[in-house]
Amino acid sequence: MITTIKPPHRRHEHSITDAYTIFVGGSIEMGKAVNWQFDLHQRLNAADPAIDAVLFNPRRNDWDATQPQDPTPGTQFEQQVTWELDHLESADLIVFNFIADTISPITLLELGMNSANSKDVIVCCPRDYFRYGNVKILCERSGITITEDYEELCNLVIQRAQNHVE
Repeated sequence: MITTIKPPHRRHEHSITDAYTIFVGGSIEMGKAVNWQFDLHQRLNAADPAIDAVLFNPRRNDWDATQPQDPTPGTQFEQQVTWELDHLESADLIVFNFIADTISPITLLELGMNSANSKDVIVCCPRDYFRYGNVKILCERSGITITEDYEELCNLVIQRAQNHVE
């Protein structure tokens, strides 16, 4: 069974025991980025009924992009950033999907943060993403799996989740 947790809900609010946890970070820019996180959820569900996974999806349903970036504790912005950092730390697998027509500076930041740790990370970055070269070199230098193809990204995530079942 595949479950998705989105902010402001947190991991400890759900009964996650042996589930494989996957942080699905990447392009979220409204109007430019498709809801690829939902698509990945559907693909995992259809791939193998034995997969028990939880997706940590930072795409917030009630996000107001016009609000200031106020890091004061308790603000929606601070809660969002803290949620993302906490769930990046606790995930078994981190997935970053860069979409060509987006900028995604936070995804670049999070990729950089996680390039030197021992986490399992998979990146999808098409050649026409504006910082493809930077992403490609960082991934290769850090031993991070990188693909240019979204279909391949989905297959790699499904394989990792299936390996957790076995």
